[in-house]
Amino acid sequence: MRRVLRDKIIQVCNKKIAQKGEEVGVSFYAFFANKNDDPALLMEAATWWIQIHKLDHFEKAVRILALVEAEQEDIKGFC
Repeated sequence: MRRVLRDKIIQVCNKKIAQKGEEVGVSFYAFFANKNDDPALLMEAATWWIQIHKLDHFEKAVRILALVEAEQEDIKGFC
């Protein structure tokens, strides 16, 4: 996952959790504007969400945040 997508997911999840609490759900569309201005990045998010992790349409933001942060730790440990 590109850093720009990872950073956006972390930012959006943290904001939603702060606003609505730990039970708030998100879909991968939450990380994009209403218009499809970056189809490659949208497909990357969809692939990560649907094919790699087999997530439901809506998932708790805390779960998404944990997945992204765990992958980030894996990358740091690999380097």
